[in-house]
Amino acid sequence: MATKAASGLQMAAARPCISNSRSAFKVGAAVLRGSSKVSSWAKLSSACHVSSIQSFQRSFTSSSVKFDKFLTKAVAEASEKKHVPGLPIDLKGKRAFVAGVADDNGYGWAIAKSLAAAGAEILVGTWVPALNIFESSLRRGKFDESRVLPDGSLMEITKVYPLDAVFDTLEDVPEDVKSNKRYAGSSNWTVAEVVESVKKDFGSIDILVHSLANGPEVTKPLLETSRKGYLAALSASSGSSISLTYIASERIIPGYGGGMSSAKAALESDTRVLAFEAGRKQRVRVNTISAGPLRSRAAKAIGFIDMMIDYSLANAPLQKELSAEEVGNTAAFLASPLASAITGAVVYVDNGLNAMGVGVDSPIFKDLDIPKDNHHK
Repeated sequence: MATKAASGLQMAAARPCISNSRSAFKVGAAVLRGSSKVSSWAKLSSACHVSSIQSFQRSFTSSSVKFDKFLTKAVAEASEKKHVPGLPIDLKGKRAFVAGVADDNGYGWAIAKSLAAAGAEILVGTWVPALNIFESSLRRGKFDESRVLPDGSLMEITKVYPLDAVFDTLEDVPEDVKSNKRYAGSSNWTVAEVVESVKKDFGSIDILVHSLANGPEVTKPLLETSRKGYLAALSASSGSSISLTYIASERIIPGYGGGMSSAKAALESDTRVLAFEAGRKQRVRVNTISAGPLRSRAAKAIGFIDMMIDYSLANAPLQKELSAEEVGNTAAFLASPLASAITGAVVYVDNGLNAMGVGVDSPIFKDLDIPKDNHHK
């Protein structure tokens, strides 16, 4: 049962603990298509308790012990008491649904892995045309190396659901999609159907992650993007939850077209509005992560991801390549009680590139003494 003291987790993160499985959010929060899907996903989420964190304390009385022996003793004591130093992210007993996982090298997979490492049960939603390959790769152990968690165990995915977030209900699906051979053999993959399937299987979820992006005309400039392509981008790529956005929502990124920049701007706007509405009604938090460029399979479809990574390396305050794990860990933090006062935020995980007003690799700055990372290779 939820307590008054319990603070809401992400709306993607719904709340950090599972209460009575029959309780469900009445508030809207899964705007997987503009604002039309607000209620479906939210009904899956349940309230929870904020788990207490035990501090790790130990006093030391002898200053004559040699340093190496002191360290050995400290490690031994920590092992015996099974305390975790620092502020642990504990999501044990929570159930997460990560929408947008189709391989093991994207942000969706990394977020699922970080949530699993923190103790959450993992459900994923996979785009229907990629479902067979993804499930086959899981069964055949192709992802086993990527499934390894910090403690040496393997991430377990409790269930994989087919999902196409472009469509609310089966009535919305055009005939050419229904008859498409890539959808053959799959059923119950519209948003409403997946919601009902998850409710039937598990009753509720605690964490919802929106890791979807679909711009069928992403390589086209906005002026050349069709209405259909533009609306498709808005439909699948904007939404609520712990969602993923991109700096193109607020800055011009030539080549990031097809309405995708508009979709990300809509997503960030929805994040703020839902943070207010869901926060007031159910103490639910809504945040989005603005992630830097990653060489994922989906990003390669844009055609210039390597160029964007090189640009980031040359111009970001931190001159290093961004890892998917860094974004995953940020999502785990936002889904945890440690982030109980954070909502309506765009959290930048991009090595600081968002802070830059100019590209310092421009020839115009060649005579300036611009600091460089001597450790960067």
